[in-house]
Amino acid sequence: IPACAILSHTWGENEVIFQDMEVNADISKAMNKARWRKIQLCAKQAAADGLRCFWVDTCYIDKKNAVELSAAINSMFRWYQNAARCYVYLPDVSKLDTRADDQTAWEEAFPESRWFTRGWTLPELIAPRLVKFFSLERQGFFLMTLPLNYIIDVIREQTRRLV
Repeated sequence: IPACAILSHTWGENEVIFQDMEVNADISKAMNKARWRKIQLCAKQAAADGLRCFWVDTCYIDKKNAVELSAAINSMFRWYQNAARCYVYLPDVSKLDTRADDQTAWEEAFPESRWFTRGWTLPELIAPRLVKFFSLERQGFFLMTLPLNYIIDVIREQTRRLV
């Protein structure tokens, strides 16, 4: 199995799904969907990182097949663990929303991302070898080389807000 990238993201309206990517599907329909940009991000970043493949759950898991969906959920941690890179797409984090420098911009927006409110956030942070975060503009704003305590504090704060 070649080294691959995996995309961590939040699901939303108008996702590119398994049926959009089937062999005889009209790919132009998938490309016109609002969420196509995160597929493009993953493809371009994987190529830039020298990887020949990438995996996006919305495209590769047939949610209409209960057996396949269950098997996928049970295998998810292992898939993230085996990924050479994990790209986290945060469409609610934008560098353009502020006049501050890049560092300040992501520091303000990052902890507020909806991505931190999902049940899969922690496994997707700890399983991969390398995690890179991307803003709405598809700009990478940091690799997971920060102290893990920062991420843990963000998750803790988001958890308090949900309770």
